[in-house]
Amino acid sequence: MKFRLVSLLCSLASFTAFALPQAYVTNEKDNTISIIDMQSFDVVDTIDVGERPRGFILSADQRHAYICASDADRIQIMDLSNHTIVGDLPSGADPETIALHPNGTTIYTANEDDALLTVIDIPSGEVISQIDVGVEPEGLAVSHDGKMMVVTSETTNMVHWIDTQTHENVANSLVDARPRDAHFTMDDKYLWVSSEIGGTVSIFDTQTKQKVHTLSFEIKGVYRDKVQPVGIVLMKDSPYAFVALGPANRIAVINTETFKIEDYILVGRRVWQLAFNEDQSLLLSTNGVSGDVSIINTTSHKVEHTVKVGRYPWGVAVKWK
Repeated sequence: MKFRLVSLLCSLASFTAFALPQAYVTNEKDNTISIIDMQSFDVVDTIDVGERPRGFILSADQRHAYICASDADRIQIMDLSNHTIVGDLPSGADPETIALHPNGTTIYTANEDDALLTVIDIPSGEVISQIDVGVEPEGLAVSHDGKMMVVTSETTNMVHWIDTQTHENVANSLVDARPRDAHFTMDDKYLWVSSEIGGTVSIFDTQTKQKVHTLSFEIKGVYRDKVQPVGIVLMKDSPYAFVALGPANRIAVINTETFKIEDYILVGRRVWQLAFNEDQSLLLSTNGVSGDVSIINTTSHKVEHTVKVGRYPWGVAVKWK
């Protein structure tokens, strides 16, 4: 009886630990995903996945994850209840990033080598459309109302505006060199786009498709060519954006009402992608060269934890359901 009770308590403890909020980090050079317990901030598991995992997103109900296994030319589907790969989606060649439509059933991926945007229906596992875009597409974003999505092309230096109903490219907007990431504001009035080599963030009016602001960054003691904006996240309930600045090893804190840069946060080497926890009290950054994740308090702008993961962490997402 005592043995059964101990066994039951151990099982419950294991289940409780597994159910806590967790962060998932793709390790580009190790072909793995590191799982971080968001209570203890320890790596609790490492999962083998396809070759060169980069983009990683959660399904709307957070029961599954979608992983860009770039060198395997597929999007893997992971069951988050047991961390097993349960299927693939037809991604086309070299999928790098992915974005989910608000309907929860349509997924988009950028095919960097083929200058294509691939649109996939998740339930049927079929490609709906492939859309010609600029050279080396990477950044993807879908508007919150689901009517528009964008893809950035690194070599063409453009943002392509795609109608999600017709799958037509309805407009093209020039940006500075090597655009990487894109995000719509919560009201869908503006689009933020980072340009890695240009060293800027461009902000567009989504109705006119015209640029209304350009942000540039100056960090004391850091050469300008090291300031390379990549990942962007925008807060829901506070007027702040965070922009990863690559080999500058900093994250810029920007007031979205004034468009003023209010702070720079020192993190690990070559900061790449960013993600919030559920209440956005914490911000996670993947630091590729130092092989770790910085966990930052979004109020104090201080790094509270540094978590060692695999080689060249790239994508990150936090599960809380």
